[in-house]
Amino acid sequence: MKKINFKGLLSSRGKRNLIIITSVFLIGAAVYLNYRFFYDPVNSMGYGDGNMDDNYDEGGGSQTSGESENDYFTETALSRDQSRDEAMEVLQTVADSEEADEATKTNALAEISKIALNIQNEANIESLVKAKGFEECVAVISGDSVSVIVKSDNMNASQAAQICTIVYETTGILPSKVSIIEKQ
Repeated sequence: MKKINFKGLLSSRGKRNLIIITSVFLIGAAVYLNYRFFYDPVNSMGYGDGNMDDNYDEGGGSQTSGESENDYFTETALSRDQSRDEAMEVLQTVADSEEADEATKTNALAEISKIALNIQNEANIESLVKAKGFEECVAVISGDSVSVIVKSDNMNASQAAQICTIVYETTGILPSKVSIIEKQ
């Protein structure tokens, strides 16, 4: 039976391993939250039919549905960006750590590059989808899948195909991995 050396956990190697484990946990949490908030925001966040249409302030005045819709897209993009910033911060901490080994630093820098590329691709997808006539759009790249949330009443197959084409040409992700969510 092997004894556990608790003094070894406090050594520089033990601290490095603790930092790495904590970083991996935080990155995993950020990825989970990103998936939870953006992969299927209609079902997971409670923004279903009617929830946003009946908003009104205490003074009795009603909020226009246009304001609610724009708030939804703004809040979704802001939340996506905050999750990304938190993940980038953790990865940058790992990359800057003197205690982390070179392989860990290299992996952290590769993840930072991947996130930066995803940010650029999401912005390109959003711009191109808006150029096709959609008023609002938020794109979220999560691993090998993409969710595209668009403001639309009744999207037809041609419009959906245009969005899938934009995503494929921008990211190389196949249309079968693209989720298009209509938000009225």
